[in-house]
Amino acid sequence: MTFGEKISLLRKNLKWSQDELAKKIGTSAPIIGRYERNEIKPSIEVAVKIATELEVTLDYLVAGGNLKVLDRKTLQRLEDIETLPSEDKNHLFVMIDAFLRDAKTRLAYS
Repeated sequence: MTFGEKISLLRKNLKWSQDELAKKIGTSAPIIGRYERNEIKPSIEVAVKIATELEVTLDYLVAGGNLKVLDRKTLQRLEDIETLPSEDKNHLFVMIDAFLRDAKTRLAYS
């Protein structure tokens, strides 16, 4: 998926018009349309504004693959986990692993 396709898909998922996104980042709807059609690429500063408003990482917008989107709340949680002492991180990961295992098992048997 291209940069423009990702912007278009994310914007539509939020039910925003091109004009709404444009106002949020300080540009015009025709420029958003040109980004979405891959006619032009934004500056890095504008791309950061787009990613921020669409609540995705800049990496997601510009990466070549179809990476899973991490919302800002998830990223903040990961940053918070990184600040924990090693022992607390290990306990948290054990709990997460157990939850994921149980969820996968329920899904497999449903």
